[in-house]
Amino acid sequence: MDKNQATGLILFAAVILIYSLFFASGPEVPPIEETPQQTEAPASILNQKSASETLPDSLVDIQRTAQYGVLAVLTLGEDKDVTLENDKVLITLSTKGAQIKEVILKDFKSWNSEPLALLDEKSSVMDFSLETSKGPVSLSDFYFTPNLTEEEVEGVKTQVLTFTAGSESGQIIKKYAIADGSYEVKKSLEIDRYQGVFLGNSLNFTWEDQVVAQEKDLAESRRQTKLNYFLASESYDNLGAGDDPEEEQISEPVKWIGFSQRFFTAGIIADSVFQNVKIAQSTPADSSIVRIMSASLTIPVQNGKADLSFYFGPDKYKTLKNVTEGFEENVDMGYFFVSWVNKYIVVHLFEFLEKYFNNYGIIIILIVLIIKLALTPLTYKSYIGMAKMRVIKPEIDELKEKYGDDATKMQQEQMKLFSQLGVSPISGCLPLLLQMPFLFAMFFFFPNAVELRQESFLWANDLSTFDEFIKLPFTIPFYGSHVSLFTLLMTVSQIIYTHFNNQLTTATGPMKNLGYIMPVMFMFILNSYPAGLSFYYFVSNVVTFGQQAVIKLFVDDKKIRAKVEESKAKNVNKKKSKFQQRLEDAMKAADNTRKK
Repeated sequence: MDKNQATGLILFAAVILIYSLFFASGPEVPPIEETPQQTEAPASILNQKSASETLPDSLVDIQRTAQYGVLAVLTLGEDKDVTLENDKVLITLSTKGAQIKEVILKDFKSWNSEPLALLDEKSSVMDFSLETSKGPVSLSDFYFTPNLTEEEVEGVKTQVLTFTAGSESGQIIKKYAIADGSYEVKKSLEIDRYQGVFLGNSLNFTWEDQVVAQEKDLAESRRQTKLNYFLASESYDNLGAGDDPEEEQISEPVKWIGFSQRFFTAGIIADSVFQNVKIAQSTPADSSIVRIMSASLTIPVQNGKADLSFYFGPDKYKTLKNVTEGFEENVDMGYFFVSWVNKYIVVHLFEFLEKYFNNYGIIIILIVLIIKLALTPLTYKSYIGMAKMRVIKPEIDELKEKYGDDATKMQQEQMKLFSQLGVSPISGCLPLLLQMPFLFAMFFFFPNAVELRQESFLWANDLSTFDEFIKLPFTIPFYGSHVSLFTLLMTVSQIIYTHFNNQLTTATGPMKNLGYIMPVMFMFILNSYPAGLSFYYFVSNVVTFGQQAVIKLFVDDKKIRAKVEESKAKNVNKKKSKFQQRLEDAMKAADNTRKK
């Protein structure tokens, strides 16, 4: 967690506290039950009735004709639900507008074990509209006749739902198609005839989605929920990094838009590009809603036809990568210097191990072992580098006594000593730095790994959220109101490892004590992070400790000292390298400037 994220979480907690103290509403007044005598509706309600409810049928027909012209007949019909499904997704559509009403992901459940409805008619509203000679017309006003068929598309069984609305003047045809094993829904709109009725060459689309909370940890869900988009110029961006309302008019053509919550994405994908894109997001006070997102755009219509796709599914990196270019960006794999570890190593390891193991705790242990085994040469070099510094400690102490008051001279003599003994002061640190991307990559992978969602291990019911081993009757600032046992184990193992490591280094003073402070800091940070992350770090500490214990059995300080003496004998008359000479000259110049 960087400084901005930490500050954001602190401010968020403060806002919630202030809101609850000063702005929380009082108890609700129960509604007054209507008595049997109250049979007449208030005048204000009567005045809200639409003209179609009060006008005679003949006048309603005239009104429809005036508003829709030859399309008026399409506004008559019956609203029925129709389903389109495969083995992954169940989609409910309405004959009124041929619009999507609900999307249920079959392989997943919400945190309270309810069917996982990624969209429903209460939380999500989509609308397609076209310009006509009578003005803009919403296709949601028209009634369609459905027809469900099964086709073979590129060797894959595909369900195709065709909606037709028409008259003697022409037809409007909407098609939805979904293949087995896919989360992607292909959609097309075709206008047959209706010459002179529809104007322009674009289809207008609006979508507002109140992203329903599917996870128990609302704070983490909001932190990981963003409105993502990918430009035709192949660059990615998003809204939703903070809780403040955001709105943006995108001047460039857009390839896709994703309403991406922590583990799932509902997205719309262009067949060519989207134009005139406007997006917005905000965070509501309602705890059942993660964020409110909206998008409006235009879709090109060529020869009376427009094509696009929807994605309704989990944020699995390899699944999203196969949808369209850049769509995998809906999964946060971290910054560029660590994301390559997740994209090219960890994702593939998970997929491979999932074929043979169904316990994700075991999979995490195996991933630690595989990565640690691959990094063993770096661990060995790091240990040897620290061992060399340890055996030459007497010479370094001697220099400190002799030149302790002259920092510049001390540094010059140290460099000369390192050159003579064939020792590099960074030989122990550099291998550790090369391992850091693997350590930080997991900080991004586990909070976004849908594979761990609702997977249990030992006492943790869900590895994708914190393991609440003890529920506290109070809240500790920056820590929380629960105790994560995996985080405690990680902290203790890190302190033990630090103590063991301090015996192998020459570090003294504050640097030596810093190793004890960091684990305690991470205990506060990771207490509310996924149990899978803390468990990974715990296992990693144990394996690293074991690696160093084994290396110590085969590394003799006397042999290292002998090698150092051998290097010393070889380098007695060794000339200074150009780099060393330039560094010494720079140090002398800096020292002279300081003395003036």
